[in-house]
Order: sequence, then structure tokens, then C-alpha cells
Amino acid sequence: MAIIGQPRSFHKRFKFLCEADGLGHSGFQKCSELSVEVANVQYFEGGSLIPNKSPGRLTFSDVTLERGATQDHELFDWFQDVVHMSSGLGLPDSLYKRNLDIVQQDRDGTTLRRWSLSRAWPVKFVAGEWDNESDENVIESVTLTYDFFELAT
Repeated sequence: MAIIGQPRSFHKRFKFLCEADGLGHSGFQKCSELSVEVANVQYFEGGSLIPNKSPGRLTFSDVTLERGATQDHELFDWFQDVVHMSSGLGLPDSLYKRNLDIVQQDRDGTTLRRWSLSRAWPVKFVAGEWDNESDENVIESVTLTYDFFELAT
């Protein structure tokens, strides 16, 4: 698995990393919350005044990584694959949906948490300001959607 955000010297302040197959290196300073909501299904049996409740469908919110830096363009290329898919070119899921991990690190680069996202793909890409004095290609934000997530061990 290639690592987006391998902590190199220029990534010291970027403590949210993504690991996904076929992607280059980038790190992010901020990551939105991962959340899931279970629908509450209620039904009444035989004229009961108290409903029976059971869990329903799950809804996973999109996750946004902000203030990123990279030395390559593979993350944007991934977004371009999704653009081509949505324009009717018919890419199969396997060419644009990827399993990935979001890794939170402490100041020393030690992994604090690792969340695995299943079948993720970018839905929004925001390029950052252009700065000729910077050595980094800045990504303002990238928003990912996915099927589900789990806490990795």
C-alpha cells in the first residue's frame, strides 16, 4: 500500500495521513469527524400505544481533509478518474473506489488512531493558493465519500 502523507521533513505539521493503493504522498493538518447514524425504525403492533423500535439503515457522513501538502498530483488524478466516471465514460468501481486508511499521528509521528474507509472516492477537491515561495503543492481540502468505516487495530 502506497502512503499518502508519509511523514517527511516537509510534512512535520501535517498529522493526518491517508494510506491508499496507487496514491503518492500528501499530509493534512485537519480532518473532519467520521460519523455514522442508525435510523430508528418504529412500528406499532395490534393497536399498541408504545412503539416497537429497531435499528434501520446506516448513513455515513463524508469526511473532509483540510490544509494538505503534496509533492505529486496523484490525489488530483484520482479525482479526475471520478470526473471521467461521472461524465459517462463508464469506469468500473475498481478503477476509482479505493480502500484507504486515515491515520492520526502525534507530534513525534507515532500513530494514535487508524480508521479504515471502505470503497472511498473523492467528491470534492479544492486547490490551495499558489505560492511561488513554497516547496509544497498545497491542497486546501479534499472530501471523500465511502461505504463504511471501522477502527483499525
